Amino acid sequence: MPRRPALTSFPAALALVLVVLTIASPSAAQREQVLYSFDASYLPDSNLAFDQSGNLYGTGSGALCSTGSVFELMPGQGNKWTEQDLYDFCSENNCQDGAWPQSGVIVDTAGNLYGTTVCGGSQNGGIVFELTRGKGGWTEKVLHNFGGGMDGALPYAGVIFDAAGNLYGTSSAGGVHKGGTVFELSLGSDGTWTEKVLHSFVPGNTGYVSGPIAGVVFDTVGNLYGTTYGGGLGSDDCDPTEASCGRVFELSPGANGKWTEKTLHQFRGLPDGANPWAGVTLDETGNVYGTTLYGGTGQCYSGYGKVIGCGVVYRLSPSQNGKWSETVLHSFVVNGFDGSNSFANLRLGSGGNFYGTTYGGGTRGGGTVFKMTGHSNGEWTERVVYNFGRYGDGADPLAGLIFGATGKLYGTTGYGGEYGDGTVFEVEP
Repeated sequence: MPRRPALTSFPAALALVLVVLTIASPSAAQREQVLYSFDASYLPDSNLAFDQSGNLYGTGSGALCSTGSVFELMPGQGNKWTEQDLYDFCSENNCQDGAWPQSGVIVDTAGNLYGTTVCGGSQNGGIVFELTRGKGGWTEKVLHNFGGGMDGALPYAGVIFDAAGNLYGTSSAGGVHKGGTVFELSLGSDGTWTEKVLHSFVPGNTGYVSGPIAGVVFDTVGNLYGTTYGGGLGSDDCDPTEASCGRVFELSPGANGKWTEKTLHQFRGLPDGANPWAGVTLDETGNVYGTTLYGGTGQCYSGYGKVIGCGVVYRLSPSQNGKWSETVLHSFVVNGFDGSNSFANLRLGSGGNFYGTTYGGGTRGGGTVFKMTGHSNGEWTERVVYNFGRYGDGADPLAGLIFGATGKLYGTTGYGGEYGDGTVFEVEP
């Protein structure tokens, strides 16, 4: 199963050790189509984004803190897609243009792309970048260089826009307390972007990640929601190398531009969830949904031989007294059918259903696409929509899913495909 990432002293980058589960089982029914198989030095393990013309954009992470790329996929006849690299990172001296993007990009109304890299930049703490299309190709502009200290550092997640065009995101390290940040970037009249740290997280008492790995989302009244991988109260049920199991937080804007942070749920480990790598998704009534990498009732083990669970799907519901209650909707198990260990955000579909991916498990051992369906009696059921394999097919999806114009789901796998270097895929929901 995937191992937790370790944070060494700043500005060293994060290292993720992946141990792949293999289970030999018959193939599931063909509901998936590989749109493109990569044959490159980077892995396409990011979320995807569509532009208004139906082109897909994503990033490849490449070697640790030394490479990376932004790519575009353009649809053609017969559902054949053409890929082109738009920008290769670390092309400037000492990677001042950024290196190692771990999230995808977002697209504005003019077709410009925005994203982050974990490493590189003028202070080697990662960057926020903009790519602009011109007659001679695409041009990169570094909007912000992270440097640690009071600033954030190592932004694993991407960024989002608010209605005014400001950018928001998270960093997994740095800040006042060195436990990561939530930040805002605002565009000034002179064309420069200014960063403001909205909240600094307090780290755990080990060298492992305790800050946010995922990004943030807005609700309808302007509050921000997200997760921290560790941090909080801690629990003996979590892996002994971890300070704690992570939590879900809310940031609310107040007077004088100050934001107030509130913990909505502290994960406790078995049989609760533990260590959310993914962020959260909100439904129309304000409930918060997400996945955790570990926890639950499944028999997944740490490197120390301790049961730490295979992850869960959870829901947080608000009450009139201001408190939030958690419900575990599904615990992933290693049984030759179910998926295990989800790194990815959930995607809300029609009828209140949710879709997601797991890195491991399934009938073919290469992870799954799954669907969560709620019922009138309050119960939820999980169904595996697609089982990934190893060869030809994609394998080990780290990123979440997006819907296309025809209602199909699109995503990436970090491995597998024709050349073994990952895929972009399409699947029937």
